[in-house]
Amino acid sequence: MPTILKDFEKWKTFLESRVEQAKKAGMSDEAIAQLAYQIGNFLAEKVDPENREERLLKELWDVATEDERKTLARVIIKFVERS
Repeated sequence: MPTILKDFEKWKTFLESRVEQAKKAGMSDEAIAQLAYQIGNFLAEKVDPENREERLLKELWDVATEDERKTLARVIIKFVERS
């Protein structure tokens, strides 16, 4: 996964394909958003951002409340879906 994290466009494409797979597997939008929130928490705690875009996302995540993080996770899903 480190290669994916070094290039923001690859990261977006990777996320988009995972969202598509989840939808094809029958996951609801709410379940996908909850999973995105959990992944966001994991990445913020365990993974050092590899580029400026990911650093910005981490900084936003770090200052956000729990509800704001859930909203941010949903916004990121929308962002990668329209890529």
